[in-house]
Amino acid sequence: MQSSEEHSVLLRGEQRLWLVTGVAGFIGSNLLHSLLWAGQTVIGLDNFETGHQRNLDDVQRLVGPEKWKRFRFVQGDIRDEATCRLACERVTHVLHQAALGSVPRSIQDPLTSGMVNVQGFLNMLTAACGAGVKRFVYASSSAVYGSHLTLPKREAVIGEPLSPYSATKLSNELFATAYSRCYDIQCIGLRYFNVFGPRQDPDGAYAAVIPRWIAAMLRGERACINGDGETSRDFCFVENAVQANLRAATTNNIDAINQVYNIAAGQRITLHQLFEKIRARLAERVPDLGDVKPAYQNFRAGDVRHSEADISKAAALLNYKATHDVTRGLDLTLNWYLSKLPREMTSRPVCRGCTDASSGKAGEQRAT
Repeated sequence: MQSSEEHSVLLRGEQRLWLVTGVAGFIGSNLLHSLLWAGQTVIGLDNFETGHQRNLDDVQRLVGPEKWKRFRFVQGDIRDEATCRLACERVTHVLHQAALGSVPRSIQDPLTSGMVNVQGFLNMLTAACGAGVKRFVYASSSAVYGSHLTLPKREAVIGEPLSPYSATKLSNELFATAYSRCYDIQCIGLRYFNVFGPRQDPDGAYAAVIPRWIAAMLRGERACINGDGETSRDFCFVENAVQANLRAATTNNIDAINQVYNIAAGQRITLHQLFEKIRARLAERVPDLGDVKPAYQNFRAGDVRHSEADISKAAALLNYKATHDVTRGLDLTLNWYLSKLPREMTSRPVCRGCTDASSGKAGEQRAT
């Protein structure tokens, strides 16, 4: 599942004390795995609001008891200043992943998204400064491009935020820039583009599209497409995101510091194309899934129509390379879910709010 040897090479030669926030989450647990596998010492912080103990248990099983001894877990919330200060004690490098994701979630509950993603971010950044942390690498988002329509997306040009979530991530970048100028801390932001892979939660109201579709097909439910299926995204396998974090945290290139970077595969596919890729690969293992058709529901408020990243800046300054394209990433992801999810093929209900795929009906596009 992990490119552990590649990551070990990046970390060779120096012991650091790492803090990974959101460590029980999808990206956080993949970072923990790579760091422990490379013999690093890690403190993890999570409140289990969106993370899961099962992710930590999975990492423990994979790295073994000796490497697991290098991990210390702090259960707590980044909205609590004292918790942030405690987690940052003696830490040299912070990988800040903790946040409330999802555009729809932020539209439904902007106050909580703001408190976690903005106040929590400020708490962590302030605690890191107080603890003398050398480098603070944080998760930003392609959502900051907002209303800017030009493709591919380049870091220097963004539009206006289309959702509270995108506003929170833009504020993170602004605060990181201000702190890097006012205090002795090096900050690097990573604008993730639709990260997917093992341990991504397929359930819940705000589940991402790839795990949600995989789980739906394996459970005999209909996979729902928001809109007409021609929306496109730059899907980024989690190994690319892990690599980017480690490169950002360890680079000695002074020109790479206090910057933001697109982290993606650098290519986009439509939701229809994505559905076909998933269905075809699942049908190789479960033949009766070959005739599954999607259902359609309205475009979601706050979603952009198309997204694709220019990753040349990350390549030039961080030596980042997207080692996993969407096809390779899907193969690894499907293998993981097939080993974890039960197959329930007794029925195929159309999910609530969806229309049958054959009708082709979809709601009006509410944001582009």
